[in-house]
Amino acid sequence: MKIEQIYTGCLAHGAYYIESEGEVAIIDPLRETKPYIQKAARNDAKIKYVLETHFHADFVSGHIDLAKESGATIVYGPTAKPGFTAHVAADGEILPLGKVQIKVLHTPGHTMESSCFLLIDENGNETAIFTGDTLFIGDVGRPDLAQKVIAELTQDKLARHLYQSLNTKILPLADDIIVYPGHGAGSACGKNMSKETTDTLGNQKKTNYALQPMTEDAFVTAILDGLTPPPQYFPMNVLMNIQGYDSFSFVLQRGTQELSVAAFEAAAEETEALVIDTRDPQTFAKGYIPNSINIGIDGTFAPWVGTLVTDLQQPILLVADDDKVEEVVTRLARVGYDNAIGFLQGGFESWKKAGKEIDTIPTLSADALAVIKESDPETFILDARRKSEYDAEHILDAVNIPLDYLNDNMQSVPKDKPVYVHCAGGYRSMIYCSILKARGFTNLIDVQGGFKAIKETGKFRITDYVCPTTML
Repeated sequence: MKIEQIYTGCLAHGAYYIESEGEVAIIDPLRETKPYIQKAARNDAKIKYVLETHFHADFVSGHIDLAKESGATIVYGPTAKPGFTAHVAADGEILPLGKVQIKVLHTPGHTMESSCFLLIDENGNETAIFTGDTLFIGDVGRPDLAQKVIAELTQDKLARHLYQSLNTKILPLADDIIVYPGHGAGSACGKNMSKETTDTLGNQKKTNYALQPMTEDAFVTAILDGLTPPPQYFPMNVLMNIQGYDSFSFVLQRGTQELSVAAFEAAAEETEALVIDTRDPQTFAKGYIPNSINIGIDGTFAPWVGTLVTDLQQPILLVADDDKVEEVVTRLARVGYDNAIGFLQGGFESWKKAGKEIDTIPTLSADALAVIKESDPETFILDARRKSEYDAEHILDAVNIPLDYLNDNMQSVPKDKPVYVHCAGGYRSMIYCSILKARGFTNLIDVQGGFKAIKETGKFRITDYVCPTTML
């Protein structure tokens, strides 16, 4: 028997490869199917099942394409109603895989169809549980996402289902069972996930706040406390996972079309495409195509696209290094943005060589900002971090307008004075500045190095430290 966790850091997502006697089960695959098919082929094995723990919200699964390409059966837990051919398993149903077995445990709470897959080895021992978004390391799945799709599934109802699922299906299992969750730290599907991506169930019983002895009402209060609104693209990803989608190969072929400068310009005008520049933030600041948005590929690219681009059907044109275009299109497709229509051949340098108009974003060091702040105490410093980060510690008098909610709060950003924008390290602040610049704001200055660099100067009055918060 072989178990492999296939972890994708930019989505904080864990897919799983289980193999026994030449038969394979893939759990919660990402959109691109090639890695799973190639892995099985290298092992001279055949994919028998594509196991889906639930209808995912934070990414578009590769279940449909993978089943078509491999001949595997897609399996969901009870109550699932997929819009394509799949096996909806009964609670407790046993799925044979080579010499091992996989038992379906219906664990509603995160969603109503949420299920875990319990692995029983060749000797009949329960050895591992693949928990999807029911149980994380240090946390449990948030119960407020299904309400975005089905209104009557309130977060209170789902939280109570989750309490029962954990207490009747998970906690009675043996302590030495290994927990393999669907996500780790950084995912928006929970609020307190560990950076660790596996653990024993026994240790989780000791350390996970949601698994401690408590009443149902106390559990509901605990898991609903501190929940922030989910990214706006989540409900749309759920529907894609339920209803189906274009094949990934088609999406990739369309998105990786090379466009000359003239063709790129024409496509932008004809389709009203959004131009996303995926280069490093500081490189972008020195010169970019006017009205393009910077979301760097080396950061949490896909979740930020999903948070900020409200229309999944939005045509997208790309500025990227030629060798990274396929990666960019893949990451967009993982969160349902299937309408990338091509990229600028030769990247920004080809635009520049063609003598086209360019724009820039002024930047300055934290030390330079300190000098400005000392001479003018009314200097407008905008903190683009999340509220939790700001609450932990921030520059005294800095104004917090998180990037997450910028689309709804642009009116709070002044246009009549310089605005010095910082985040934690410089990634989000450049996204922030590029969006505002495209919307007609002209007095934006990015603070290099973000809050980390600001603190290191020792020249700013910082609010009392409360708790550590590490963000990109």
